[in-house]
Amino acid sequence: MTHPSNETVPGARARPAPWRTTPLAWPVAGLLALAVMVATAAAQAKTFPDSFADLAAELLPAVVNISTTQVIEGRSGPELPQFPPGSPFEEFFKEFFDKNAPPQQPQRKATSLGSGFIIDYDSKRYVITNNHVIADADEITVILQDNSRIKAELVGRDVKTDIAVLDIKTDRTLPMVEFGDSDTARVGDWVIAIGNPFALGGTVTAGIISARHRDINSGPYDDFIQTDASINRGNSGGPMFNLEGRVIGINTAIFSPSGGSVGIGFAIPSSTARPVIRQLIEYGEMRRGWLGVQIQSVTEEIAESLGMEKRMGALVANIIPGGPAEKAEIRSGDVILEFDGKSVTEMRRLPRIVAETEVGKEVEVVLWRDSAERRVSVTIDRLDEDETQVAARTTGKPGGSERTFEALGLTLSRLTPGVREKFSLPKEAKGVVVTRVADNGAAAEKGIRPGDIIVEVSQEEVDDPAEIAAKIEEARQSDRKSVLLLIEGQAGLRFIALRVDQG
Repeated sequence: MTHPSNETVPGARARPAPWRTTPLAWPVAGLLALAVMVATAAAQAKTFPDSFADLAAELLPAVVNISTTQVIEGRSGPELPQFPPGSPFEEFFKEFFDKNAPPQQPQRKATSLGSGFIIDYDSKRYVITNNHVIADADEITVILQDNSRIKAELVGRDVKTDIAVLDIKTDRTLPMVEFGDSDTARVGDWVIAIGNPFALGGTVTAGIISARHRDINSGPYDDFIQTDASINRGNSGGPMFNLEGRVIGINTAIFSPSGGSVGIGFAIPSSTARPVIRQLIEYGEMRRGWLGVQIQSVTEEIAESLGMEKRMGALVANIIPGGPAEKAEIRSGDVILEFDGKSVTEMRRLPRIVAETEVGKEVEVVLWRDSAERRVSVTIDRLDEDETQVAARTTGKPGGSERTFEALGLTLSRLTPGVREKFSLPKEAKGVVVTRVADNGAAAEKGIRPGDIIVEVSQEEVDDPAEIAAKIEEARQSDRKSVLLLIEGQAGLRFIALRVDQG
């Protein structure tokens, strides 16, 4: 049987094999091809490690178990009814309760377990964990890899990011780990999770980063790393490492119908954790920056109505009176594109960027206003964590006529006394009132409801339906697909872009 490369077509002159005609060319080409294959295999070998054993052995001593104890008061029997002084029933009921009351239950201690890891800050060792691991604890104990126990004291905690810092006082030289840069981590990168699942002690699992920037509605600064490395109950507060042995996340939550790992775990990125940890150590509390704005997402329609080439940034829906934004002359309707040199790619990035900004710092803000970029300087104030900062915009004068916009599915009216009474609108309200909304119209799809007030159209105040009709016609003449409305209603002030290129 012959090799296909040596076969010839009947009647044709046989050609020598190439290695016979050029004796040196083939070996050189073959060696080059072999070298490329070896290099590729070597690169793949680095991507897929044969074992995590050496790395795990190096990291395990710095990962700790955390045991908390909470004292729960025992329940006593029913209380003796209160009687007027000298009442003949007092002695009777006292004797009855003394004989029949059940014995008082003693105090009991509830314990829970979690994970943590040791870091160095200014040549002092601290333990990092989740706030929910140590919440309501009366005693906190850190358990090292050799099962030795050290009492820990709470340095500070932050509920909004679920991070806590513990102080451990010991003369021992403790191992520690260092933080890495979570911003450089990519989907598909290998990660290692170490913790205390189901109170079993130090356990190592491996997987990949399956997603980034996850919002799981656990707080205002959600920006989680998602991984398929097994994370179970008790892993909370433990570290997530990259292959360089650096902490790029704090394992915090799992998605699981059963309570066990289903391959969806979440970790706080180190880029979020590090500034929080620094402030908790230095101040014992969080001192977050505050801009003084209410914001919303920029939709495709809003971007188009503002003349933006692409959808990005955070749309300023309202300005808090007396806040830093007002002092910097930031306006409602501005889109914040960049804050302190950091790009605001989407609305939910801005609160975290502002919160991490040092209080009192003057920063440059890049805005989109009047179809052009503008730059303003703003001095950041401190966010009051205990109060909800709100602001409403209500001023005005009454009006008269009503008009229907069939293409939008809206009927609008000026602020007549009858309209004010019908929708219980305040005397100082200003704008054009929505009196009817078509069930299947564009306005209904955007959540506009009767009683809502259109305060602005295309960032200009309106108080008559005719002004809105003129703005819509102006948009159509300019080949714009939508107009931007500022609406005040039960949901507060918000911008809505309505399409006007239909009908």
